[in-house]
Parts: sequence; C-alpha cells; structure tokens
Amino acid sequence: MNRFAGKSALITGAAGGIGREICLNFAAEGAKIGAIDRDDKLSEFVEELRSAGTGVSAAICDIGDAAAVRDAVDGIEKDLGAFDIVVNNAGFSGAPVLEQTTAEIWASDINGNLNGAYHCTSAAIEGMKEKGGAIVNISSINGIAALGDPAYSAAKAGLISYTKSLAIEYGRFGIRANVICPGTVRTPIWDHRIEREPEIFEQLVRWYPLKRVADPIDIARVVMFLASEDAAAITGAMLPVDCGLSAGNIVLTRELTVTDL
Repeated sequence: MNRFAGKSALITGAAGGIGREICLNFAAEGAKIGAIDRDDKLSEFVEELRSAGTGVSAAICDIGDAAAVRDAVDGIEKDLGAFDIVVNNAGFSGAPVLEQTTAEIWASDINGNLNGAYHCTSAAIEGMKEKGGAIVNISSINGIAALGDPAYSAAKAGLISYTKSLAIEYGRFGIRANVICPGTVRTPIWDHRIEREPEIFEQLVRWYPLKRVADPIDIARVVMFLASEDAAAITGAMLPVDCGLSAGNIVLTRELTVTDL
C-alpha cells in the first residue's frame, strides 16, 4: 500500500526514536521525506533512507531559530516541492520539576517545543495552501495533566491550542491540523534512566490500563492515519496515544474499590 506516493512530508526531530519511526513509515508508503533535526546523527539516517530508495532532503537545524528554519524549509522545498504533510515531532525537556527550572530552561523549553512548531509550520504552510494537506503535531499527555517537566508541559499544552487555531483558520484551504498526546514511549531517550533503574518500565506500567507503555511504532501509525485520506473529515482533534493513562487513575481506582483490577 502506497497511501503517500508522490507526496512529501516534513518531519522534525527526524533522527530521534519517534521521528525516525515516522520517517521510515512514510517512506515505506511512498512519501518523499523532508527531515529536520538539530543532531548530527541526522546525516547518517538520511543516508540510510537514500540507500533504501527514498527521496529525501534534510537540514540540521535548531527549530527554535526562526531564520534558520525558514532557510532549511526553503532549501528542502526546492528539492521536494511544497509539502503535503507536516509533522512537528521534535521535543525535549530541560528540568523535571519547577524547583530546578531556571528562567533560561523555561525559555529554552518553550522555544524548542512550542515556538519551533510554529516556525516550521509557518515556513511550510504557504506552499500547502494551494493543494491542501495535513499537519500533525506531537504534544504529550503532559500537556493535559501535571506529570512533571513543567516547562515542557506548558509548551505542549500550548501546542494543543495552536493546533486548534490552525484547524479553524486553515480549513478553508483544505489543510487539516490534529494533535497527538503520547504518554511514556519506549525510546532511546530512556537509556540513561534504564542504566540507573533497569526495572523502570516495569514500575511505570502499573499506571497504564493496557499494562504497557507505547513504542515508537504506536505513535507513527497514528500519525500516518491522521495524515491520510482515512482521516479526511478529522481536524482540530486531540488524540491521546497513551495506553489508557489519561482515561483515569487505575492505581487509585484499585485502592478506592479494594479490587484487583
């Protein structure tokens, strides 16, 4: 199945755990890939995509830098044409709690997680207006509940609101905008934590009704759906992809009901 044959997708955070999986899945279904990441490992991943026959253009870029983003997107568009799909996936956290969050960390998290999505979308959306398309933003369950990483969480909450504004203002151009809110995802970013606490995922899954955390492929599949014609009537939606975490507190429910759920 080549749902995206002839289409081009701009994907940020392309070399990370989730971004990589998103790129590979779009490529497998015929899309050309515009890849942006601030990490030098992007170059190696681009060569991997090219060796598999994928049309790809890439830029190593800090998405918090509006001018750099504009240059990067313009360069990629010259190679691939105007985008059909934009996936704002890049994200990071600088401090786990408010007490450790300095003004500099706060500004950096807001810039990288929220402003960066704005910069990338703004640079790409003019080219999308003539033919329509889909924007999929990757927020977080942290954007709808206090679960630590407060600056990151505030940015991800802002991304949900920004997505809704995109949906109502650009729908007349046939552009859809939706936002995904993952919970814990098993990506390489957890490797340093696993070194200290090898059983960390086993501890976390007790909070998840499905008794597991998500893998990058779980997120990629939902991105693919929302970017496809199967979701042609869906815009402005927020979809948790969190193995049930946001449905309720299963641990508290067990204690309140004194039942082995």
